[in-house]
Amino acid sequence: MPGVDFDCLRAEITMEQVLDLLTFEPTARSGQQCYGRCPLHESTSKRRRSFSVNLALGRYYCHRCHRHGNPLELWAAATKLPLHQAAIDLCERLGRQVPWIHHW
Repeated sequence: MPGVDFDCLRAEITMEQVLDLLTFEPTARSGQQCYGRCPLHESTSKRRRSFSVNLALGRYYCHRCHRHGNPLELWAAATKLPLHQAAIDLCERLGRQVPWIHHW
C-alpha cells in the first residue's frame, strides 16, 4: 500500500473542515479562538468550554481529556482510526484526492 503525503494533507485540510464534519458548535469565540464541548470525550453539558481551537494555527486542545493536535490528528482521534486510515477516510469525506506517495 502506498504511503500518504501527510505534509501535503496537513497543508490542504483546514481545522474548519474537520470541525464541520464533527458538527462542532462553539459556545464562545474570541477572534480566531473557539471554545466548546470536546468532540472527543463524552461531555454531557452543551455549555462546557473545555475544548479550545485556534483556527489560525489549525490546532486544538482539550483541557479535560488533554488531547491536542492538528486537524488530521483530531479526525483520527474522533473516528478512532489509525492516522493512515484516518487520512484516507478524511479525504473521501471531503471529496478530495488522497495525496499518495508512490516511491520513497
